[in-house]
Amino acid sequence: MPIENLKKKSFALSLIGFPLMLLIGFLMHPNLLQMNMLKTSQQLVERFHNNPMYHIGHLIVMFSVPVIIVAMIGTMKKLNGKGKLFGFWGGVIGIFGAFILAVDKGALCLVLSAFDTLPEDQFLNLVPSLQVLVDKSGLLFLLWLLPLLPLGAIIQAIGLMKEQVISKFQGILIIIGLLLLNNPEIELISTIGGLLMCIGYIPWGIKELK
Repeated sequence: MPIENLKKKSFALSLIGFPLMLLIGFLMHPNLLQMNMLKTSQQLVERFHNNPMYHIGHLIVMFSVPVIIVAMIGTMKKLNGKGKLFGFWGGVIGIFGAFILAVDKGALCLVLSAFDTLPEDQFLNLVPSLQVLVDKSGLLFLLWLLPLLPLGAIIQAIGLMKEQVISKFQGILIIIGLLLLNNPEIELISTIGGLLMCIGYIPWGIKELK
């Protein structure tokens, strides 16, 4: 039926699309080769101020959230044997983590892009206040739950290997890539993780597409 074909194509395209979107978002960060942890508001300003590519990169990552959710729901439905529980619980955990990713990019993309439109004198007065974003103060502490997204995807990857939907080689690359995403805002490490995820996910997506 047309609707079933649409579901299958959407699932396949999501497997190809979301790791690519994450990789592109990471590649658009400035000074990518610097292994600097984000600790101060000044470091944050150096990354985003007068740098539209930074905002566009975060926007791409934010828009990857619904694509990630489609991929996770499709994986839950795909696993019906030994990996069924891995698919279900990985999906539940990962989808909640994807929601946190959307919240994270809402704060670090939409809000920061608005600050970037201020006149320079007003912006400079604002800089010390940005430390609350770096420290994840207030309800921003919820962003510490972001690792739930890669954790859920790792659980699903284990289920995919159990049912031999993907090869062990693909699964290991995906798991290593996801683990590398859990780092203290060092974009080079995240980029390497995104690349490994592309190598693991995209061939599977192409297979599903065919």
